[in-house]
Amino acid sequence: MSIHSLIFDLKKVVGEKYVITDPTKNEMYRTGFRFGTGKALAVVRPNTLLEYWETLKLCVAADVIIISQAANTGMTGGSTPYGDDYDRDIVIINTMRIKGIQTIRNAEQVVCLAGSRLNELEDLLKQYNREPHSVLGSSCIGASIIGGICNNSGGALIQRGPAYTEMALYAQLDEHGELKLINKLGIELGNTPEEILTNLQEQNYHPTDVLVDCGHAHDHNYCNHIRDIDSDTPARFNADPHLHYDASGSAGKLGIFAVRLDTFLAESETATFYLGTNNTHAFTEIRRHILANFQNLPILGEYIHREAFDIAEVYGKDTYWIIKNLGTQFLPKLFSFKAKVDRLSKKIPFLPNHLSDKTMQLLSHLIPQHLPVKFREYRDEFEHHLILKMGGKNGIEEARKFLSEFFKDTNNGKYFECSPKEAEAAMLHRFSVGSAEVRYRAVHTKEVEEIVALDVALPRNELDWFQELPDSITDKLVHKIYCGHFLCHVFHRDHLIKKGCNWKEVEAEMIKILEQRGAKYPAEHNVGHLYEADPELKDFYKKLDPTNSFNVGIGHTSKKKYWK
Repeated sequence: MSIHSLIFDLKKVVGEKYVITDPTKNEMYRTGFRFGTGKALAVVRPNTLLEYWETLKLCVAADVIIISQAANTGMTGGSTPYGDDYDRDIVIINTMRIKGIQTIRNAEQVVCLAGSRLNELEDLLKQYNREPHSVLGSSCIGASIIGGICNNSGGALIQRGPAYTEMALYAQLDEHGELKLINKLGIELGNTPEEILTNLQEQNYHPTDVLVDCGHAHDHNYCNHIRDIDSDTPARFNADPHLHYDASGSAGKLGIFAVRLDTFLAESETATFYLGTNNTHAFTEIRRHILANFQNLPILGEYIHREAFDIAEVYGKDTYWIIKNLGTQFLPKLFSFKAKVDRLSKKIPFLPNHLSDKTMQLLSHLIPQHLPVKFREYRDEFEHHLILKMGGKNGIEEARKFLSEFFKDTNNGKYFECSPKEAEAAMLHRFSVGSAEVRYRAVHTKEVEEIVALDVALPRNELDWFQELPDSITDKLVHKIYCGHFLCHVFHRDHLIKKGCNWKEVEAEMIKILEQRGAKYPAEHNVGHLYEADPELKDFYKKLDPTNSFNVGIGHTSKKKYWK
């Protein structure tokens, strides 16, 4: 099939408006949220599962590389092209028009279609007093549900573990180049691809068609696994083979139409505690005691370093304000508008790059101080901050008793129990860190060469969790921005590299230090085009995609057909 014929046929399937071939108009789909960009023959935006299937068939027939993309909010460029050294043309299939979340089994489970977002699931489940696997973190930036499954995303909620399911509906290209639709949703939907996809899209099935005991829909063992504080392996990381199952961990090597997931009963009573210290060993002791001795696991335990606090306070203020006042559902529209503004600014010579970010940063100065006084006082007094959230009467009392006793020794730092408004502020501030550092880079392009973002899982028995870098590295940094899921020992260590420095050399030096400490990386953002995949992970990708036609090149793997 010729390229001209492919484009013509794609337009027949999804409509001319939804096949975007102009590079200036499809740039937002070709460029990662933080990292990576490349060329694409076209961006295709199907509206139904059947259109998605027909698009995949056309792309396979034309022998082009397929990148299935959802919200494109990943941190490592894993859903966009990277570079210009591919051996075939690339078609990006953006699935975000394929909306739909279906509750099953009294909302104890859900079926999420390809374009459904985490914040949409969170909002839907409120009426059932239930929650999804992840709350707030990724939902802040409008991440897709299937993207989380593809990347085994971890999230902040330590009782639930990495995103995982054994039940999915997906397309796979076998070693003979034949595209097959595989239904492992555990729902009787028909026999042909057309029947299966149409019946699912229209929710044309009965409760009796939904099978039970046909696979796990979350990682049931994580709540026990995390308590093994003397293990010399991390609690979770992307290359862990225990989390690789069909769609789970597939990183775009399959075309995924839907996944079936567990939901979780929301806690009716919660309490949030804010801790500060200048003694990292105090937080080590807290973590080990909680995981080893508490009868009730916390809901979350989020770490933020003083420098990350400062960056988020200034450069994440508008993100904080928007989520608080307009809700997470507004963010996807905002990102789309930003992309249009930046695309327009590139066409006008006298306008600067990153016009949208620079404008929004300027406007953010009009927003009054948004952080509670106590937080700012703790920022001045303590280098290290921890947000601890407990659920249930017994869990809350357990934490109150322990913390009041532990902090009698003032050398350990201080803590306070948050009001509801302070609890909301703490979490919004913590999860504005990621967007704040991207904003900083956009505003300070003359100072910052690149962001080296290290997504690190430390061994569960690691006592010295805070990373002190040698002068050979710190001399090349504008800022180091550290935060993370502390009880899981998963840290996001992001570094703004000074202009003119070789960021790849800095990254290599940092990775060498991590490997000497037994750390695993990435922990939850997946390899994308930033990290090299471990041998076991490469083997998993090859098993899923033997012709190397889906999301080619991730994990620094071959970009050639059949993995040559």
